[in-house]
Amino acid sequence: MRILVIGAGGVGTAAVAIAARRDFFEHMVVADYDPARVEHALGQVAGDARYSGARVDASDTDGMVALIREQRITHVLNAVDPRFVMPIFNACFAAGVDYLDMAMSLSKPHPEQPFALPGLKLGDEQFAKASAWEAAGRLALVGVGVEPGLSDIFARYAQDELFSEIDEAGVRDGANLVVDGYEFAPSFSIWTTIEECLNPPVIYEEGRGWFTTPPFSEPEVFEFPEGIGPVECVNVEHEEVLLIPRWVKAKRVTFKYGLGDEFINVLKVLHTLGLDRTEPVTVKGAKVSPRDVVAACLPDPAGLGATMHGKTCAGTFVTGKGKDGSPRAVYLYHVVDSDWSWKEYGSQAVVWQTAINPIVALELLAAGTWAGTGVLGPEAFAPRSFLDLLTAYGAPWGMREEAVRR
Repeated sequence: MRILVIGAGGVGTAAVAIAARRDFFEHMVVADYDPARVEHALGQVAGDARYSGARVDASDTDGMVALIREQRITHVLNAVDPRFVMPIFNACFAAGVDYLDMAMSLSKPHPEQPFALPGLKLGDEQFAKASAWEAAGRLALVGVGVEPGLSDIFARYAQDELFSEIDEAGVRDGANLVVDGYEFAPSFSIWTTIEECLNPPVIYEEGRGWFTTPPFSEPEVFEFPEGIGPVECVNVEHEEVLLIPRWVKAKRVTFKYGLGDEFINVLKVLHTLGLDRTEPVTVKGAKVSPRDVVAACLPDPAGLGATMHGKTCAGTFVTGKGKDGSPRAVYLYHVVDSDWSWKEYGSQAVVWQTAINPIVALELLAAGTWAGTGVLGPEAFAPRSFLDLLTAYGAPWGMREEAVRR
């Protein structure tokens, strides 16, 4: 297996460091538009001859095809912002290699009823090409980070091994992270955060299909494990709601994120001022994207590791009937302590937790344990092998039985 990682930011750099401890691949090329980022990522694995670097523009499909062929790549891991999903996705198809990402093609709100009906949904552009990928005998494994990714695998595991009937598969994400010296420092790409938090959230219900609600709707307080405690979570647009119903039979699928009042207020102000826009505006003769300006003014999430403390939790809350037919509710989850991930891998918790999952998936593909063609989400594969290997990587998952809500 020869892997090309496109994007040497926080997630890409963490993926490089995680993969270095495994022996399932022949070579890994780390590529980015910024050579300094590539150099930094390769610094994590200095002396390992399996690694090399390259410069690539993630918007240049032809350039990526040339790099893939030059380096005899078999699998591409997309570790950049979701705005670059389709150029990389198309480059992989043109080059005849398998593709993995952690965020899917972007959505566009319904032009007339954005808070009731979905328009172009997350991943629609990729799924529209599923038959072509299948006919070519190639695999596009989409949404295989932590959320989406591990959360989807939890939903499939619940269906396969825990439940005879699922009422709701509700992804719940929360943390108690703090960053020394900053009043506001997002733990993940602010570009992506703005996109998913300010777009209309999508909900799935059996018999109704997908529909949308206003941002930050349906607040609920969820108790997170391992000392994180209660966090208010709200509806946010996320890929799991578009992926899980394709392979898991659930009456309802939701995604709720623990943002907090301060974070929500900042996002609302950015939206009010138009600073969430991606379309360029002219400033003293120069064209700039307001969202890119916001990102440039905030600290790089990849550089927060030494000052970030606390834990982050990703998980799926599942309710329904157990295998014996009685009511059951469980929370399947994965917690990472940022002090641990920084000391062990040199990465803060959120990017490390995202990065480990596609590396586990690549190892399963290399072994032939996972195999398929077309455009598939992680819940299309048997979950137990993934969860067992995740534990073997030193990142165990947990399950908490919940009180059944009547």
